[in-house]
Amino acid sequence: MGRGPRYRWVVLAVGTAGQGATAMYFLGLAAVTPALRDHFGLSLPGVGALIGVISVGLMATLIAWGGAADRFGERGVMAAGLVGAAIALGATALVRDPVAAGALLLVAGASGASVNAASGRAVLTWFPAERRGMAMAVRQTSVPVGAAIAAAVLPSVASGPGGIPAVFTVLAAVCAVAAVAVTIWIREPPGHPAAARKPSTGARTVMADRRLLRLSLAGLLLVVPQFLGSVFLVEVLHEGSGMPLALAGGLLALTQVLGALGRLGNGLWSDRAASRLGPLRIIAIAIAAGWALAAALQHAPAPLLAAVLIPAAALAISWNGLVFTAAGELAPPGRAATAMAVSNTANYVAAAAAPVVGGFVAQVAGWPAMLALGAVAGAGAWVALRGLAEPGGPAPAAQPARSRPAATDQKSTSRP
Repeated sequence: MGRGPRYRWVVLAVGTAGQGATAMYFLGLAAVTPALRDHFGLSLPGVGALIGVISVGLMATLIAWGGAADRFGERGVMAAGLVGAAIALGATALVRDPVAAGALLLVAGASGASVNAASGRAVLTWFPAERRGMAMAVRQTSVPVGAAIAAAVLPSVASGPGGIPAVFTVLAAVCAVAAVAVTIWIREPPGHPAAARKPSTGARTVMADRRLLRLSLAGLLLVVPQFLGSVFLVEVLHEGSGMPLALAGGLLALTQVLGALGRLGNGLWSDRAASRLGPLRIIAIAIAAGWALAAALQHAPAPLLAAVLIPAAALAISWNGLVFTAAGELAPPGRAATAMAVSNTANYVAAAAAPVVGGFVAQVAGWPAMLALGAVAGAGAWVALRGLAEPGGPAPAAQPARSRPAATDQKSTSRP
């Protein structure tokens, strides 16, 4: 197959599949926690820690993988990470000691982090600015889709004759297949050889860019209502308002679907508006308003609360692609993956902290206070974004000229 304009869709499909493969074990193992507990002899906190080490490995290596993708291109970085994840997951199938399993899952998380940064860079490199928001939104849907596939498939695998070893074998095979696909089909656009290009700035310069830090802070704050909704929505509706558990669970699934559709819609919106930050500001305000209203309605009838909280929680899922795209477009030439990795690291830090903080607030002050926390975080994100220049706009006067943003080099912003 040639590498003309249509080839960008091949790159998008393979990058999305690679991201979905890692999401299957980043998020999908939660679907088999009872079987994990039995297999490794773990308590509830123990199985939480076992799954949590995957995210620890991811957060620790995201920025390093982003720098490698900028320097050497995404194909080798993604393939190496997926192969490393496949080996670690396959080895986990062979151990019964939970400490050894945790160490291997830490490696799997660290390896899979390569796909988070590099697949985003591939999209930015291949797609012109007027289609980039939509393309990145498609890529971002791979996370909930991969998690949903794992949730549908892995419990049946775990309950079969192979048990938990078969679960890890399946996950390893998925990553291995994704690595093969990346090796065959991920390419740089014509005239854009990554290996011959040296990034224009060091990684430390990227991480010190004030616009990127403000954008990353906004993303960190928006993760708070996103994860409060994902973790506690069923509890709020069932325990807090008396809604039947099955109905509350169904509404959580609906929220995830609406959030994924919202990611696509927001990507198209940002392309048509030629703006990432304008739509993002509106979404942040809408999240703050929706969560504040939900907090005020906590003691209202459950259907009325759900009618407000479900759209608010879906909005809190829908924004990720805009932040991720803007981070890459803010980056200096040749540093898009590093910038996206910085933004993504902030998101994962908030994802780890938000459920703990939200649970503590709910226990001490009740569900309305927890919902109000989501509103405050949304408002804080709007404040962080207020006055922030669009990617491609002039850098603040206090910044050195070399840190002015560009997603990639000149060739990457035109149609390949």
